[in-house]
Amino acid sequence: MGRRAGRPGLIGYPVNLLVRGRRVVVVGGGRIAVRKIQPLLDTGAEVVVVSPESAAEVRAWADTGRLVLHERAFRPADLEGAWLALTATDDPAVNAAVHAAGEAGRIWVNSADDPANCSFTLMSVIRRGDLVVSVGTGGRSPALAAQLRRQLEQEIGPEYETLLDLLSDAREELRGAGRSSEEADWQSVFDGGIVELVRAGRVDEARELLRTCLSSSSV
Repeated sequence: MGRRAGRPGLIGYPVNLLVRGRRVVVVGGGRIAVRKIQPLLDTGAEVVVVSPESAAEVRAWADTGRLVLHERAFRPADLEGAWLALTATDDPAVNAAVHAAGEAGRIWVNSADDPANCSFTLMSVIRRGDLVVSVGTGGRSPALAAQLRRQLEQEIGPEYETLLDLLSDAREELRGAGRSSEEADWQSVFDGGIVELVRAGRVDEARELLRTCLSSSSV
């Protein structure tokens, strides 16, 4: 099926940006900005918010020192020293100004619901510890990405955080024993029902299944 008329898809290269300790500027301080800011704070970014008006959550974060808040209009100089910038406004002129400043300073910019003023797009994300699953639609339908995320959240429950820990430990044991983790028969582990065991809280049995399957695969 050919592409229908409307906003073009933004085909990109998916990455996991490590923002800890990086300066991230958010232009806008309302409800949408709150949704953008929370994961930045959770992942250790140094957040600076520029907005004439701000939601109570943003002011509370500023009051407790979790971010820096400048309650005024955006200035291009606000992006000096920034690593990323995000806009959360309903003003196309502001979005365009932030994007232009970002392009001039080689700073990546995302503008909420404004693909023309983006140099990167955001995914709808599920986090289970270090396990990250993201869904994107090339900027064409954030609503669909959010719906798919909600469906996947039902399938990928908190047990997957425990499962990741078990698999990671087993991988390190193999490497410590001088074996290649790439050649191990991981599929037999999943076929053996490890997900169901962890989901049922039978972690010791899951660990034993790992040992059995990975030991037999070395024979």
